[in-house]
Formats: sequence, C-alpha cells, structure tokens
Amino acid sequence: MNYSTSTRKIIMIIAGATLLVTAPLCTHAAYEDYLSPIDIVSDSKGEILYIAEKGAKQIAFWDISSKKTSKTVKLDKMPNGLALSADGSLLYVTSESPAGKIYVINTRKVKVTDTIDAGHTSMAPVLSIDNKTLYVCNRFDNNVAVIDLASGKELARIPVTREPIAQVLSADGRHLYVANHLPTGAANVDHMTSAIDIIDTRTNKTIKSILLPNGAIDLRDICLSHDGKYVLVPSILARFLVPTTQIERGWMNTHALNFIDTSTLSLYHTILLDDVDLGAANPWGIACSPDGKYICVAHSGTHELSLINRAALMEKLSKVPQQKLKQDGKPDYSTISQNPANDLSFLSGIRRRVQLHGNNPRNITISNNKVYIAEHLSDSIGTVDLNPENLEVKSFPLGPAKTPDLVRQGEIFFNDASLCFQKWQSCSTCHPDARTDAVNWDLLNDGIGNPKSTKSLLLSHATPPVMISGIRAKAEIAVRAGIRYILFAVPEETKATAIDAYLANLKPIPSPYLVKNKLSKEAREGEKVFNEVGCSSCHAGPHYTDMQKYDVGTTDGMEKDKEFDTPTLTEIWRTAPYLYDGRAATMIDVFTKFNKNDEHGSTSQLSEKDLDRLIEFVMSL
Repeated sequence: MNYSTSTRKIIMIIAGATLLVTAPLCTHAAYEDYLSPIDIVSDSKGEILYIAEKGAKQIAFWDISSKKTSKTVKLDKMPNGLALSADGSLLYVTSESPAGKIYVINTRKVKVTDTIDAGHTSMAPVLSIDNKTLYVCNRFDNNVAVIDLASGKELARIPVTREPIAQVLSADGRHLYVANHLPTGAANVDHMTSAIDIIDTRTNKTIKSILLPNGAIDLRDICLSHDGKYVLVPSILARFLVPTTQIERGWMNTHALNFIDTSTLSLYHTILLDDVDLGAANPWGIACSPDGKYICVAHSGTHELSLINRAALMEKLSKVPQQKLKQDGKPDYSTISQNPANDLSFLSGIRRRVQLHGNNPRNITISNNKVYIAEHLSDSIGTVDLNPENLEVKSFPLGPAKTPDLVRQGEIFFNDASLCFQKWQSCSTCHPDARTDAVNWDLLNDGIGNPKSTKSLLLSHATPPVMISGIRAKAEIAVRAGIRYILFAVPEETKATAIDAYLANLKPIPSPYLVKNKLSKEAREGEKVFNEVGCSSCHAGPHYTDMQKYDVGTTDGMEKDKEFDTPTLTEIWRTAPYLYDGRAATMIDVFTKFNKNDEHGSTSQLSEKDLDRLIEFVMSL
C-alpha cells in the first residue's frame, strides 16, 4: 500500500539504553512506588516547573536552574492534570478517582488551600481567560464541568461524545475545543473516528462535533497554535479496513496531526507524523512555541520529540486542496487525490525527529525556548533546546534511581514501540490503557474477511480462553502471538513474561454508574432481573463469566453459527461497542436489536423499566 500511504536477571531496553535488572519473580512493587510524571507546566518566569507525579500522588516543584525538585505537595489521590493561574499564585490539579477532586495549591505557601468536587476521573483543567472559571474533563462521566472559582460551585456539566481527555480554549475564550479519546457507535462500519466537540462558553452548550479522518482514535492532547488560527490534535490513524497481513508503510497504524480551523470550526488538514519506513508511534503531548517557529509532538511509543518547522508546514499545506465532506459529515475521499493524511513523506525536510533519553514521553511544555517533557515510565524530565544549531537533549531524574520490578517492566514493554518492526505500534496502540480502541481488526488467527472487536485486556489472564473467538487457550499464548503476528517481531521470553505480569496486575476502575461505590437501588433491582432472565447462567462467578464458548444467535456471514467466548462483564461500561464484531453500539442494542430470539438471555418480554434496571446493573459492574 502506498501511503503517499527466586531471583532472575532480565535485560531491559529503555529508550535505547540497555539495563541489567535483577527482580524477584514472585513479588512486585505498587504503581505508587514510582513517580510516573504525567503532566507539566511552567511558571511565567521560566524558573519553576510544576510536575504532576501520578504514581507518587504528589506535585513536585522543580527548579529549572538547579534541575532538582525543591518542594513537593502530597495529595491523597493520583494527580493527572495541571492549570496555573495567570499570576502564578494558584495551581489547579485534577485527580483520578470515581469521586473526582480538584486540588487548589497556593504556590507561595506550597500547600493545598482548597478542594473542589469533580466527576469520575477529572482531568485536563483549563482556566478561562479572566481566570474566574475552570473547565474540567470528567473522562468517564463523558462530560465537561464548568466551575465558578469564586464560589467553588459547579455551574454546569456539558455532555460530550466519549471520554473527554484534553481541551483548549480559543484565543478569544469563546470556544472550548474538547478532544474525545475514543470513537462512539457500532464498529462493524467503514468509518470510525474520534470527535472534537466545540463548546460555546457563553451558553455552556456543545455547538458542533467535528469528525476527524477515518481511523483517527486514541486522542491524548490538544493545543492552540501561537496565532490562535488552528487547534492541533495528535492521534493514531488506524488503517482498520485492511487485514493485518503486514505492517510496513503503515498498513496497520499510522500517526497523525489534525488541524482544526478556528475561523470556520472545521477540519483543515491531517498530516502523517511517520516516515516511509519508520513509524512515530503513539503521539501524546503537543505544544507550539510562542514565537511560532515550532510545533512539538511527543511520541510516547518511540520515545521521541518531533520538531516541526511551522512556517514551512503551513506553506506546504496551503497548496493542498481541502478535502470536502459528505452530507453526513464524513470525508469524501473521491474529491481529492493529493491527501497528506496518506503521504508518509509529507514532513520530509520540515520535521526533525529527536530521540529522547527518557522513556514514554507524555505531556510537554515550552519555556524560554526549551521543551520540557514528562517522561512517564523513567521517572524523569526530558529537555530539548529549540536551537537548530545546537539541539541539546538531556534527561534529569526526578528522584533516586529505582529498579523497575517485573510489573513495571511489563508496563514499559507494553507501551514500547521499539519492540515492533519499524516501530509502527506498541501493544498499547490497539489497547490504550490496556483496554480497547473501539474499532474492529481483521486479524489472521481465524482467516481473512471477518474483522472483530478489540477486547479489553483487563482480567485476560484470569479468564481463559482469550480473544473473542477463544482461539488462544490462555493469555500467555496470546501475548507471545501478539508480539509475533501484530508487532511482527520475534518474542523475547523475558519481555513477554514481564508483559504477562503487567496485564495480570491490572485492576478494574469502579463504574461511574455506582453511587458512593455501591449499586444504586435501580441496579440492585436490575441484578434480580439479570438472574431471572438467565444472564447469570453464563456470566457467572466473581468475573461474570463461565469461561465457555456459545452460539447466542448474534452471528452471520462468515461467522454464522460460530461459538464465541463469554466475556467478563467487569468494566463492561467502558468497553463499547459490544458483541464479537462491535455491532451493538450500546447495551440496549445487545438486549433488544441483537437478541430477538432470546438466545442471549430472555429479554424480549421485559418491560422498559426492567430493561433499564438490567442495563443499570450490568453497567455498574
């Protein structure tokens, strides 16, 4: 395709550095034993970096001149996002928990002076231009909270598409652009993409959803160009419509930068961040230099920073005809032949790929002509001088050196595209956060022409067999097969063993349907319905699966009359779409549209009220 298309010693490779690790096989440290920097912001003077150290549950004050942490503020929840007031006196910190909490840190006093309630997994805080309002993404509530900072009261919760994960204000503060992590809807279609929701900040209502190009998923960050003309959003660009027969030249996953025109509130262009024979896997953080010279993108899978010459890029894009949209808002591929979203050489000569010294770069910030990078899995801060004459790259530890245990090693390998042929993808490319990317893939383990939905890997080691078809007897086999047939690499047993340990150690996140971490009254009634209609006969036990295969009447085509694995219902609220090929966009579709003969539980005669109760229970698991 042309995209112009006891104890054991383990060898680890982290961002090009080989480490000899001695780790006990039977024990592991908790995630909290590592700092895991995830977000970073600089004060206006360029003297202090504020770093959200997620694992350590703390905010570090990092002195830029000494390159050391000078102070820390301990929190009781994991921080994941930062917003600094205009005068630098207040730092707003979002955190991960079902009952979200926003910490207000007085940077002069170096302590938490207030807290504000938020939603499930609050993140990506953004301050209004006048610093009177705070906007917060409640990721798993699928909404954006609007908070009046004078009173600390929530003014509104604005529904958005799915898993809002990043946001940015327009230059005039009139529009809030919200990046949704995953696509929504059924997966057995030809077009699946994440959306950018645009909120009018005067009315606190969503006025438009912009669909990105087909396969644009796994959004992580968003920023505004230096002149306010464009909103920039990195993404994976999944080529899920073709079988996974090969990986070269982006046959499976490419990686993109999407431009939203703020004057027309529409998609301007999408360009590829990869090279012809070298993927730029898993773009995460993005920032534009204040002088307008560079667009900087952190690649979490290849441990790199892309430095893009902005002027040269925009000049080149200005000569490319814009792609028209069909009436349904999807791109009309018949209207344009020169499409930079399919050109692996588009950035040739105008982008420099900088190899970082740390591992798994995530969010970034720019201060005094230097890029600072949160290197999540090496507990370090990376720095890159924006000086084309002398591009200095360094990495500074945030704390004492800590030997990664087996689970941490597995997390490193799971997110590392260096394991893959030509670095096109990592395990986390199709399994972000070890869950699902919400699209169908035509894998080669059961023929060609029968794509299936990506499964979450949560509990995969505890509920064999694995894969939707149950074709792998256990997860350990699937991990090694994935390295061989999806990463197109020879499995190394030490790395595969570490990935097993990481996946087996995953813990479910409490459902947003729970009330104070317990089943609601409606969900408790739904549990009775669950048992009465026969759901519990197959979805049994602590993980809600009997680990058997059945034909439940939902198959057709090449899969007609085939049996499929009974999936766990734990965290099912997070893993839409449903059924083997993702044909059911919602749980109501599972119980009605695709269960007409009651082969998947006797639900056809349920009243609307009982159906709602049943769904409330299932979505609470």
